[in-house]
Amino acid sequence: METIATLDHGITRIDAGYVRPALDAFYLVVENGRAAFIDTGTSLAAPRALEALRQLGLTPDDVDYVMPTHVHLDHGGGAGALMAACPGARLVVHPRGAGHLVDPTRLIAGSREVYGASEMARLFGDIVPVAAERVIESADGMEIELAGRPLRLLHTEGHALHHYCVWDAASRGIFSGDTFGISYRELDSARGAFIFATTTPTQLDPAAWLATVDRLMALGPESVYLAHFGRVGDLERLADDLRTDLHSVRDLALAHAGAEDPRTAIRADLATHFLDRLAAHGVGMPREELLEFLEMDLDLNSQGLAVWLARQAR
Repeated sequence: METIATLDHGITRIDAGYVRPALDAFYLVVENGRAAFIDTGTSLAAPRALEALRQLGLTPDDVDYVMPTHVHLDHGGGAGALMAACPGARLVVHPRGAGHLVDPTRLIAGSREVYGASEMARLFGDIVPVAAERVIESADGMEIELAGRPLRLLHTEGHALHHYCVWDAASRGIFSGDTFGISYRELDSARGAFIFATTTPTQLDPAAWLATVDRLMALGPESVYLAHFGRVGDLERLADDLRTDLHSVRDLALAHAGAEDPRTAIRADLATHFLDRLAAHGVGMPREELLEFLEMDLDLNSQGLAVWLARQAR
């Protein structure tokens, strides 16, 4: 799969190179010679962003906006590095996430605690702060004009409180960050794309997420541009699959309320849930290979479900 892929409607998909190919994407939108990046990948992806500009005959001076859908490091970790490279750009970020990109001290400390200093550097590179005067805080429903092309920002709770999606009327597409789930191309089958919810810590809210899916689908989109990974269609089916998955993993977690080690129990059941769904979808990858391929998702999703479950007991 191409690292930099030109789509239609002035949209380019860029593989961020995070962990493995075809795991993490961000997008470059160009209108009348002006550009916006939607999501950024990690700081290590900044050279790929600049190469995408070069391939389109653009320079960093042509970038008006850098728009991380949320501040998880695989989506917004590269915002500071990209802003440093694009001197005229403004950073458009959810108000709940803006402070973390202006002063990333807590973001860095929390990530180092999870990953360790050396692994964090390997995965994410340096987290560069953004000057506060270059920041635009999003509001639900606000529009950003890219050379006359409206990009509407929708605050979309469910995966994270600091998340927005971008509705692009020109392409009838939604840049969804993590809100429309994960769909890896390796799991496509004759039935089409396979999708699942990414229930990572710490702000998971299944009820809010279900309402968000309905809100996005009410726009009548023709495409969704996923961070994980790429553009998908067949949206009515995928939205139904995502809703069903959210109900299923919520109930799976609730079944372990009061367990001595809910995260371990949830992870075991989540693995079975994945394997059953993938078999029904016609994915032919062997069981052990699937479990290895989905190991990171199983770890993060079970952790997020366990955190959500603990919150329900308070």
